[in-house]
Amino acid sequence: MSEHRISASSGIVELSATQLSAAIHRKEVSCTEVLQAFWGQMDRLNLQVNALVAHMPREPLLAQARQLDEELARGHGRGPLHGFPQAPKDISPAAGMVTTKGSPIFAGQVTQADAVAFERMRAGGALFVARSNSPEFGLGGHTYNPVYGTTRNAFDPARSAGGSSGGAAVAVALHMLPVADGSDMMGSLRTPAAFNNVYGLRTSVGCVPHGPGDEVFFQQFSVAGPMARNIPDLALLLSVQAGFDARLPLTRRSEGAQNWGGALSRDFRGTRIGWLGDLGGHLPMEPGVLDICRTALQSFIEIGCKVDEVVPHFDMEQLWRAWIDLRSFTVAGANAALYDDPAKRALLKPEAVWEMARGRALSAMDIYAAARVRSAWYETLRRLFETYDFLILPAAQVFPFQAELDWPKTVGGRTMDTYHRWMQAVIPATMAGLPALAAPAGFSAQGLPAGLQIIGPVQADLAVLQIGHAYDQASGHARVASPLLA
Repeated sequence: MSEHRISASSGIVELSATQLSAAIHRKEVSCTEVLQAFWGQMDRLNLQVNALVAHMPREPLLAQARQLDEELARGHGRGPLHGFPQAPKDISPAAGMVTTKGSPIFAGQVTQADAVAFERMRAGGALFVARSNSPEFGLGGHTYNPVYGTTRNAFDPARSAGGSSGGAAVAVALHMLPVADGSDMMGSLRTPAAFNNVYGLRTSVGCVPHGPGDEVFFQQFSVAGPMARNIPDLALLLSVQAGFDARLPLTRRSEGAQNWGGALSRDFRGTRIGWLGDLGGHLPMEPGVLDICRTALQSFIEIGCKVDEVVPHFDMEQLWRAWIDLRSFTVAGANAALYDDPAKRALLKPEAVWEMARGRALSAMDIYAAARVRSAWYETLRRLFETYDFLILPAAQVFPFQAELDWPKTVGGRTMDTYHRWMQAVIPATMAGLPALAAPAGFSAQGLPAGLQIIGPVQADLAVLQIGHAYDQASGHARVASPLLA
């Protein structure tokens, strides 16, 4: 055991994930001490924000932590997550844990298998202490459900945490977890990251296995990815999550994935950035959001980038219509058995019923037409990336709103015609299957966080992490801590 010990009182939970992993492997802190320190943080803060739910019994976890300490004593480390408390998002199955998907239909359901990403985290030495809260079926950018209630913002508990990875974002922001997993179909990693001043990476399609499920070819929108307080921590979790899995044929082999954390430094002088702003006035914005994001662009200029304003030549309303068709088709197909059962359908929230009914009404030709629009959009961005290395736009069109709302009904004076129209800014990356990093951009006069998203070319996940790291070092926004931590 190293003589240079780290005690709980000196702030185990304040360490970055990379620092914590190194300290565990150097035996400066034990896995049992780490577990107890994070439990102390949860006990202190979770009641205020309701980020972590379905907590696991502590004695068996302590036994697992002691086993991990014994493995290290024998010279065996499982990887960078060895001894890390984690709380897998309550959307995908985790073996031996309750998986409700935020729905009363599945309240109390204990699943028997792990999603692939969870399987890798568990094999890598993570201790699953709870689940992170999510909205029902992950639908909507605000984390509330009838099973566990509402997750509240890390900077203002009266406000929304975003969603659907809201519990994960708040847990990371409040140091209740060193890093956290999430998933993103329509901004579910990006919106809560923006709302809670942390980083969330929507990975490229196929970068991280998302599943398995009963359909493994058509589903190309929802991806799994990491959340963290800085980019090296993000890369640390991603190095465990990413890579090919034969059960999911669209996953890809990630060359050098294990070295992502060591390959983050890069010279960005001369890098060309396209600032998409509000897409030429198409996106309604809450006053102040766009100004904060524009100001944050200065940090890219400071690291040597050249920033130009650009508006893609595309019918953005056509893109939106294609998106909601493809989304409704996907949601309706995945949940057909629930919709077909009248008793279960009665337990679904209205937005879920609307989404499923809408998807079932689409024809095969409707879906093909939407797929053609998607393909045309990808080609538009591919050509834009011949001029620009990265594209940037706001990660959320609003600041965190009052937690009692179900969703913002108006944004920037415009009425929202669907429950998710207020999140339209996340659609460009999703529809093109591109990596997009949500990064802290600054704060409103009321102290509410705002975020921007850095979009890279196809499969350029590492490049997005690299510029995110340079931006983080230049901007410092992510180092502003929640007042709850004072």
